[in-house]
Amino acid sequence: MKKILVVVDYQKDFVNGSLGFDKAVILEKAIGQKIKQYKQNDDEVVFTLDTHNYNYMQTQEGRNLPFPHCIRNTEGWNVYGKIADLCDETTKCFEKATFGSLELAAYLTNKKYDCVELIGVVSNICVISNAILAKAALPEAEIIVDASCTASFDESLNQKALDVMQGMQIKIINS
Repeated sequence: MKKILVVVDYQKDFVNGSLGFDKAVILEKAIGQKIKQYKQNDDEVVFTLDTHNYNYMQTQEGRNLPFPHCIRNTEGWNVYGKIADLCDETTKCFEKATFGSLELAAYLTNKKYDCVELIGVVSNICVISNAILAKAALPEAEIIVDASCTASFDESLNQKALDVMQGMQIKIINS
């Protein structure tokens, strides 16, 4: 079975920076264990990186979420904590200027994975966006979101996102 783990936006600004929240910090250990497990099994691990420019406040997202974050090459753009050590120069990273990555979806389609697992933050924004793109890219693959390795700044929105994904035939584990 060809598997891939997608670590969504586990960047400093989403963990302890401008959009950080306590639950994101707590995820570090579980995310690290999940990445190590995939690597031990010789399965692929990739990252998405929310990536904005200094004109962020002039974008539609910036007007609706007026908190500059993940500005390319700033400290907040970097992968958080010990997870950064698991994302080295050989790790494929998809920079994305919006919630979902079309580049990731194309990559998944071209590689024909049997299983795509997503973890990271924020569940009700970027995790759900990329899970739906993965489902569209690979409709016959098993798409999984590990609820113990994802979170939102709002627990109600987190649960709603998990429920919506489950309704779209995305398997939610460890909820």
